[in-house]
Amino acid sequence: MGVLTLAVLGTPVARRVGLRMAMDQPDPTRKVHTVPTPRLGGVAIFLSTLIVTVLLGGFYNIQQLTGMLVCASFVSFLGFWDDRFTLSAWLKLAGQLAATGVLIATGVSVGVFPYAVLNWGVTVLWVVGLTNAINFLDNMDGLSAGIAAIAAGYFALICVFTGQYLVGALSVAVLAACIGFLVYNWNPTTIFMGDSGSLFLGFTLACIGIKLRFPANIPAVTWMVPILVLGLPIFDTTLVTISRLRAGLNPLTTPGVDHTSHRLTYAGLTRREAVLTLYVVAFLFGWVALFIMRATMWEAIPVGIALGLGGLYALWRLESPPFWDPSRRNRPKP
Repeated sequence: MGVLTLAVLGTPVARRVGLRMAMDQPDPTRKVHTVPTPRLGGVAIFLSTLIVTVLLGGFYNIQQLTGMLVCASFVSFLGFWDDRFTLSAWLKLAGQLAATGVLIATGVSVGVFPYAVLNWGVTVLWVVGLTNAINFLDNMDGLSAGIAAIAAGYFALICVFTGQYLVGALSVAVLAACIGFLVYNWNPTTIFMGDSGSLFLGFTLACIGIKLRFPANIPAVTWMVPILVLGLPIFDTTLVTISRLRAGLNPLTTPGVDHTSHRLTYAGLTRREAVLTLYVVAFLFGWVALFIMRATMWEAIPVGIALGLGGLYALWRLESPPFWDPSRRNRPKP
């Protein structure tokens, strides 16, 4: 409740500061908003989550908590600096890699493989990839905050089922911060979260996914759970990456209106309908994750194969009319 209150009260303050410091200007070739909008809402998300988490700090593994908070704060600061002055994509990526290295050094790492170097490599891929996936998803009013809230809610529920109440408390803090921000970010929005919020949320959710434990099942099955909970941002990033590579463009440095949400509007949905549709998809991913959490190997394998084939079909379909026309890259979104 404290995080929600802080986010609800803090977001208008961040908006007033953003009006003076960081305005997101319209650009029809890469953005969908039509009026200048402040983009420091992520500062309210970050501070409200941070304050409550620090207050709970005495109940956590101090070394790992410190690592997560320091690294998430650094990544959020990079995002704030980018919102305020603009940083190169490569510099932000280097900062994320450095933060992930520090995170690993504090003991927060994937532990699926028998060799440490493999676990470190997967940790870097997971944390950096997800940090940017949530950032990529911040392309329509209420989308990134809503999907992050759904993911955090499922993580909290999983923690209740597995008795991980401290990790669950962090998940609830993220959930509450996102809901508090959504009060102002729902279409039509009055403020964007900016990179300070999206990078922080992506990094923090990645850390929570790593910290989840499933004592009642085997790693050969449960590794899919956090991937499914965060399946929508992972899918969207995969779609955009493949689409831009096919066009000979750099996925990291090429902005555009080619995300899943945009493609749904090209097919006839309104922006609000597109966001709500993706909320439903995220909820469904979460339900499947809850099933996988308790599934046997022979139950999980066919579900995983079906989801993989479904994902491949969705990638192909969204790269075709009416969802996509390559010429849209070079003309304003209708």
